[in-house]
Amino acid sequence: MKSFRFIITSLAFLLISCENQSTVNIKPDQESNSTAHETITLGGGCYWCVEAVFQQLDGVISSTSGFMGGHVPDPTYEEVIGGYTGHIEVINIVYDPVIISTEKILEWFWKAHDPTNPIGQGADIGERYTSNIFYHSDEQKEVAEQSRTTAQEQFEKPIATRIRAAETFYKAKEDHQDYYARNKEKNRYCPAVITPKLKKLGLEY
Repeated sequence: MKSFRFIITSLAFLLISCENQSTVNIKPDQESNSTAHETITLGGGCYWCVEAVFQQLDGVISSTSGFMGGHVPDPTYEEVIGGYTGHIEVINIVYDPVIISTEKILEWFWKAHDPTNPIGQGADIGERYTSNIFYHSDEQKEVAEQSRTTAQEQFEKPIATRIRAAETFYKAKEDHQDYYARNKEKNRYCPAVITPKLKKLGLEY
């Protein structure tokens, strides 16, 4: 009898899990066009949080979690969180400037995190979680600098965001991509940290 009840309970759990997974809506990446699309790379704390914001925006072709700005080639996640590689957790954003401008991308960036914190975001502390804009063109650099100046009016403390030339982007492992959409029912970090951010920004959660 115990075995029978165990089987029924297990099946019920699997059905509930499947239902939860079926409600997860992952926005698929679109095909990139190097002549029509632009790329900008942003670090604003844990890349799971930043990705969950930008992958929802109209005009964003793709948002990929990874690392940039360090001194160790092809770092692993474990090496980066160890704090010895100098890398920043970033989102590599490909976007269509006809639909969403660089200025608008950066407006969302300033709203999506606290750019005045020089050591990270919330409980995510360390260089890898600091605020960074990696520009991919001189025009982006100019826009980023002007955007930072404009955004400063919204904050009492000075903005600590660094504006830097893009370096080699190292994509994070696949199970760190689309992380919130796939794990919001599984990892307590998601409802504790990412969901409140999305609610505050008026985005889907």
